[in-house]
Amino acid sequence: MLGLGLLALLAPLVSADALAARATACNNSPDLCSKSYGEITHLGAHDSPFVRDASTDFSTSGNQFFNTTVQLDAGVRLVTAQVHKQNNEWHLCHSSCDLLDAGTLSAWLSSIKTWLDNNPNEVITVLLVNSDDASASDLNGQFEAANIVKYAYTPPSKTSAPTTWPTLQELINKGTRMMTFVASLDPSSNTVAPYLMDEFTFIFENQFDVTAAANFSCLPNRPSSVEGNTESALSAKLLPFMNHFLDQQELLGIEIPNVDAVDTTNAPSGGTGNLGTAATTCKQTYSGRQPTFILVDFFNKGPAISTVDKLNNVTNAVGRISVPSSDSSSSGSTSSGVFKGLVDLVNQAKMGAEPTIGNWVWAGGNWGGLLNGGISL
Repeated sequence: MLGLGLLALLAPLVSADALAARATACNNSPDLCSKSYGEITHLGAHDSPFVRDASTDFSTSGNQFFNTTVQLDAGVRLVTAQVHKQNNEWHLCHSSCDLLDAGTLSAWLSSIKTWLDNNPNEVITVLLVNSDDASASDLNGQFEAANIVKYAYTPPSKTSAPTTWPTLQELINKGTRMMTFVASLDPSSNTVAPYLMDEFTFIFENQFDVTAAANFSCLPNRPSSVEGNTESALSAKLLPFMNHFLDQQELLGIEIPNVDAVDTTNAPSGGTGNLGTAATTCKQTYSGRQPTFILVDFFNKGPAISTVDKLNNVTNAVGRISVPSSDSSSSGSTSSGVFKGLVDLVNQAKMGAEPTIGNWVWAGGNWGGLLNGGISL
């Protein structure tokens, strides 16, 4: 009888513990813990460290309104950046370090490491565009300096994609909560840091250079071995990566993020090129498999997370810190601030461009928000 009495007393505690375990959220939802990393969709912030705010004088090259850790707080789980060599250091630069320099790679990784320290139930992905051909050793040195390698997941093979990926809970339990891809890195020569995964060994991407909303496509574009062939990409077990951001051309052929269209581009429905319809179309194209990654500019617009939640069947998101759906400044999306058009043109000239007299007149003219002109003559 005593034993039965103890069991009766302990039963509520055991049930409470079991409920608590089930209620533990992984990537902001209890329903995702048992899902494979490759089975769910991760929202990505395109060019994550390149922000359009007061710290960059509201640069039109900025792809986000909020910095990387704010992005992560709000539910972004994929952050991408371009790596360039500047003064013998590895920096995060947007196309050129003369255009927009977000500091060293190691400093950015340190901020992500601190975020991971403070968010033990979250799995994130880092994708680096290897613009200046950094070696695995070069990149590993930056990760080591940031003390973030301990969080890195190492795949079973460097040269082929796995059939299945670990669940979020398995990654959390093992402490390997950071997936790291590099575009590109020769896996055969990477003997020092196997956690640095060559992107196109594991992932296929659709077209990324889109300037017309009607031109978004789900067809594989990279790697070249599966270009235009969805069946081959899926049979190779590559993870579907859906680029969904719109650019616009400025003078001199330079492309910048199309912030004026982003409310439609990132929307869950309505309007040509909206994210929700594009994601549904790609899922159908991929034989019912949802994109593993969706990469957007200005992630808070839409908001893009709504489309990702729908794909993941998440209705109970917890732990996110929301950000305004409006710009992070009052400077406006069309760069109406005084001298903005001229400042951008000067920066382009510094990069080696040769603006004509007409370019200078246009940039300084009273042209409203068009092409960043806006100084009254």
